[in-house]
Amino acid sequence: QVQLVESGGGSVQAGESLRLSCAFFGPIAYPSGMAWFRQAPGKERSEVAHIYDSGGISYADSVKGRFTISQDKAKNTLDLQMNSLKPEDTAMYYCAAFFRSRTYWGQGTQVTVSS
Repeated sequence: QVQLVESGGGSVQAGESLRLSCAFFGPIAYPSGMAWFRQAPGKERSEVAHIYDSGGISYADSVKGRFTISQDKAKNTLDLQMNSLKPEDTAMYYCAAFFRSRTYWGQGTQVTVSS
């Protein structure tokens, strides 16, 4: 059973930074990709950043230049460095791990940015 545990969320002022971390446990094999998603109240969950098994990375247009996704395969962790945060970044952030058979999700960590 794969388990993902996010941490690092919190409440900050606009312009400040946060670093989210996702630790995952129990994979038989390394996932084919991992990503951060977010969901604000009343909105659909959307992908923020994705790191592929090839090493390729993609970002949502709204976070390009401000957020950086990284992974440490030795430690089984996935991080999201978020700089220059904006009120519109306020959401629950989820870590996801993609395997051939299914996708696993963490429980989420709340990020609140006030103006």
